[in-house]
Amino acid sequence: MPTLLEICIDSLGGCEAAVAGGAQRIELCGALSVGGLTPSPGLVAQVVGVARTAGVRVHAMVRPRAGDFAYDPHEVATALADARALIAAGVDGLVFGAVRGGALDMDVLGDWVAAVRRERHDIDLTLHRAVDLLPDPVAAVEPAVALGFARILTSGGAVKAVDGAAVIRAMQARAAGRIVVMPGSGVRPDNVVALLVATGASEVHASAGMPVTQDDVKVVALGFAAPLARTDRATVAALRDAIDRGESE
Repeated sequence: MPTLLEICIDSLGGCEAAVAGGAQRIELCGALSVGGLTPSPGLVAQVVGVARTAGVRVHAMVRPRAGDFAYDPHEVATALADARALIAAGVDGLVFGAVRGGALDMDVLGDWVAAVRRERHDIDLTLHRAVDLLPDPVAAVEPAVALGFARILTSGGAVKAVDGAAVIRAMQARAAGRIVVMPGSGVRPDNVVALLVATGASEVHASAGMPVTQDDVKVVALGFAAPLARTDRATVAALRDAIDRGESE
């Protein structure tokens, strides 16, 4: 099977660019400038409509706040309420993670997964890059399988996936086909083929973003904007083309 390309987006324009560029799946977020948060209901409705028409799956981020992934009971309750709303809105999958004390927070993850499965038993679940905060991301594989996640999104604990490729490959070996290990972070058209070869991955995740210049310096000075990027259709297409050419050689 061809390598699946997932593009993370945080706008309707990003959705349209990802679809036009050849993405097979979208990770829908709010605020990619902080690594992605739970998207707004309005954005979810828009993106699900466009993606469904194009035959592209939508997996939505469930992350109630920026920062670490050690959630208190109120935040867990929010994450569950958000998950229910996203399922009701028609997303195909959810993306979530919880870490506490250098390990996966099995209490939070177990309760959240069980509650989500009661809402929709076949919802596709991804354990996100919270695993990259662990001292040993490979150790996340067994509990992720036990919890029923379909995949793990990871950079192998590195800032960029290409630098964590050896760890990602070790995660693949530990997974032994029971769960997908999907590399992500810093994935670009000029490194995606080497990353896939090094890791043996069957899915890959990228933002395909181009920096957006903030013209009004006061917007930044007043704290209204973090560094922004916009999903670029040409970069998505270049990723898809690089993957396809790599697989045909």
